Amino acid sequence: MRRRFARERGSAVVELALLLPIVFLVLLAAVQVGLLARDQLVLTQAARAGAREAAVSLDEATVRATVVAAAPGLDGASITLELAREGGQGDPVRVTLAYVAPMAGPLAGWLLPASVELRASATMRQEVG
Repeated sequence: MRRRFARERGSAVVELALLLPIVFLVLLAAVQVGLLARDQLVLTQAARAGAREAAVSLDEATVRATVVAAAPGLDGASITLELAREGGQGDPVRVTLAYVAPMAGPLAGWLLPASVELRASATMRQEVG
């Protein structure tokens, strides 16, 4: 009985060495999904802020500045803004945003895509027109 345990010495270290890279990659992917979820929430909030600004202002540059200010942590130059107005006061105005979120880290470059496109939109009634 004692000889059997002597032959299995060190097997736990070998198993850990084999599984640790896989566990690390799974953890890295989970962190990346969390970062993408944060970026999506920030983009959704920026679309709401932009729709609110578009509802009270006719200036598209002001709407863009509001969107960029409402999206901390995102590259403002990478945010694409579409503004769709229908009619005048009381009619809807829609702000649609698109953002190409880069993936973090070259370690998982072969496992994950290089970037992911996120989209968000919000609609509000125009108060000007």
